Amino acid sequence: MAWRARQQVEIAAMTVNAHIELQLGTLQLDVQVEVQRGETLAILGPNGAGKSTVLRCLAGLTPVDSGCIELGGVVVDKPAASIFVRPEHRSIGFVFQDYRLFTHMTVLENVAFGLRSRNVPKGSARSRAALSLDRLGLSEYANQRPHVLSGGQAQRVALARALVTDPTLVLLDEPLAALDAGIRHTVRRDLKQQLDAVDGPRIIVTHDPVDVFSLAGRVAILDGGRVVQAGTLAEVTARPRSRYVADLIGVNLVSGTVSNGVMTTPSGAHVVVDSAISGDCFAVLRPQSISILTSPSAESSNRNTWPVTISQTYRFGDRVRVAADGILPLTAEVTLSAVESLALQPGSQVYFSAKATDIETYPA
Repeated sequence: MAWRARQQVEIAAMTVNAHIELQLGTLQLDVQVEVQRGETLAILGPNGAGKSTVLRCLAGLTPVDSGCIELGGVVVDKPAASIFVRPEHRSIGFVFQDYRLFTHMTVLENVAFGLRSRNVPKGSARSRAALSLDRLGLSEYANQRPHVLSGGQAQRVALARALVTDPTLVLLDEPLAALDAGIRHTVRRDLKQQLDAVDGPRIIVTHDPVDVFSLAGRVAILDGGRVVQAGTLAEVTARPRSRYVADLIGVNLVSGTVSNGVMTTPSGAHVVVDSAISGDCFAVLRPQSISILTSPSAESSNRNTWPVTISQTYRFGDRVRVAADGILPLTAEVTLSAVESLALQPGSQVYFSAKATDIETYPA
């Protein structure tokens, strides 16, 4: 790699505007990323697609081969102009998938590390770290080593370390992947509260569509080093461009309040669920689990039936995505023969039906 001037530039309040080109082994990355101040972008994709590498390039941990990365209008990596700003001068908080807590340091020292690396005096750094831990309910672990922490506690310590420096860009690489399903929803809720307090842009790499629905405003699907789709989760789900996209995030996500096994959505729709959960929740319903009926009296043992009007159909292979509007907008996935036999087309008034056992719920 050609030598580049190593500048030390403190970045002000920012947006992200980047064109990343990089050859890393067999991965040829060519990605454009734009994130506005106060916005959270989720990046999804299969293993080896380049998701984590994008974050490392933005953070300055992996220099790009060509292209340009601008943070807040300041160029921090541009090989053609021999510009490269070191990671510690990019005002970035990074939460790694494995958290990377320093085992030889106490929890307090871990959180203070980013401040100390920015030449904040030791006393001030420790005071700010202690305050951050107190906000997360972890003060009792301040003088403990990371090995005593649970997965959720370690995740919060890693987040505290990333945010204590008041970064203007936050990067999170699969921050919930190492957690047990039983605590993931609680940590996800805490994470959202922390991210909402960050004024700058946030980028999260994840494999879970519930993370996208809960934490992000937009999603970018990365496959083979390229962004193959981008938009809101609803937009990407409605028109998948590959089987991978359809399988990965091809779900209907519904929010509402569950009481006595029935979810009520803000629009007044009712969804019967097979769960003892109650209160504010998310419900996940896969398009493949939805049946399409021509009348509510058609033979069906399903406990959920909703009247809908088809808004569009989209074919990929021998399958067809059928998007519909109504009190509960949903997308179903059926065979091409089913579309032909039912004469489904935009404007058709039909019924979507689903089993309660096919609906997965999560606390909000």
